[in-house]
Amino acid sequence: MSTEQTQDRHRRRTPLTVASVAAAVLLVGGGGAYFAATSAGGSDHGGGPAAGGDPTPPPLALDGYAAGGTGSTSGIAPGEPDPYGTRYQADGTLPTGPGEATVYRSRGDVTAADVTALAKALGAPGTPHLDNGAWKVGPAKDGSGPSLQVNERAPGAWTYARSTPPTGHPVGEGAAEKAAAPVLKALGQDDAKLDASQLMGAVRVVNAEPRVGGLPTYGWTTGVRIGPDGQVVGGSGQLKQPVKGDTYPVISARKTLGLLNSAAAGDGRVGIGGCASPMPVRERDEAPCKAPTKLPAPPAAKVTGATFGLAAQFAQGRQILVPSWLFQVKAQGAREGYTVTHVAVDPRFLTSPHAPGGGPSERPSPRPSVRPGDPGTETRDIRPDGYTVDGRTLTAYFTGGVCGTYEATASESGGEVALKITHTEKKGTICVAMAKFYSLKVTLHEPLDGRKVVDTHDRAVPHTDGKRGYVPAPRS
Repeated sequence: MSTEQTQDRHRRRTPLTVASVAAAVLLVGGGGAYFAATSAGGSDHGGGPAAGGDPTPPPLALDGYAAGGTGSTSGIAPGEPDPYGTRYQADGTLPTGPGEATVYRSRGDVTAADVTALAKALGAPGTPHLDNGAWKVGPAKDGSGPSLQVNERAPGAWTYARSTPPTGHPVGEGAAEKAAAPVLKALGQDDAKLDASQLMGAVRVVNAEPRVGGLPTYGWTTGVRIGPDGQVVGGSGQLKQPVKGDTYPVISARKTLGLLNSAAAGDGRVGIGGCASPMPVRERDEAPCKAPTKLPAPPAAKVTGATFGLAAQFAQGRQILVPSWLFQVKAQGAREGYTVTHVAVDPRFLTSPHAPGGGPSERPSPRPSVRPGDPGTETRDIRPDGYTVDGRTLTAYFTGGVCGTYEATASESGGEVALKITHTEKKGTICVAMAKFYSLKVTLHEPLDGRKVVDTHDRAVPHTDGKRGYVPAPRS
């Protein structure tokens, strides 16, 4: 192996520091993104080479990707900046990659034994029982005590919560990582990359990005919340470990960065969101858009590094891990960097689920608009992470899941403003265990003017800079 190859290989294995803008942190009820030969790893369609011994892998149909890998926004990690409007620039050389890599998929069902092992690590007493497609452990009949829910279908998205509200001071990062270790061990994620810097009031969150097939992952996060007493008070993630699928040729970081920037520039076809004009189109995915008026040059962000790994994507509505480049990015003038990912599979092997040979589309139906009090719904309060204020406009920041809708209200009395955020979703919703950082705006009757902001439990809501990667929340 040449010196250049050795250095490149070392670069690919260098851990990637990422901003925790898409941590899979559970807020009870849903939250808020592959390496060997096909003959050894098996096919996405049942294992082994294709019929007749043809080693050519079948087209990879990813939700949101156009055939050939163009016009896509699915290459963005959950919660990350959209490449539309940003151009990414890299100085110097970028790694070339391994030449080929394997897609990983979750298969099979979660068993009672799987759930029992996780419940033991979490400290959730009780026997798992299957209820409407999900394994459940606890809570007690009176609603008290810890509760664990695991989707029966792979990848086995799980959520855990302890009913007692945590009070006190958060534990240190080392203590939090030690408390989370038994949970990660039960999940087979002993070698996961940990980040315990996130705080949610008195709770410290340990975000773990596991390694799969020897590669770092992004968007397959396990989040474990540790209370002031050093005990696990909540968490979420995936229980079933993904298995090898088909192996595909992959392209270099430089070529992948070109695809990412081509999405920012646009290719004249209708992508997600449609044309930027009122002109209707008959064939949404194929009709060219009317030439837009000249726009100012998009802002630039510097690519400071690239690591080859696996990023979570959706294929026919189910999460899979796809060979991708994880780009370390820093915007001009920003103090902290963030991560943008893009699929590294050779575009010749990418297709749309709607294209011939792409398979039937099983993409999730659009998010239903639900409101508190609607029949068949359930509503719960979400604790705010922080707030900013501009005149009479108060912006609340919080962590939530990707299912249901959110609403923010503020009650003003005396020297306080009570901020309330509610999450509403259909009962029995099975939701992927992914969380995102959200924001909602509330108009006050008068400027805050030094008044204290508290949540529904009279706990102070901290003032924040709101620059963590929050996006507008889905509203009811």
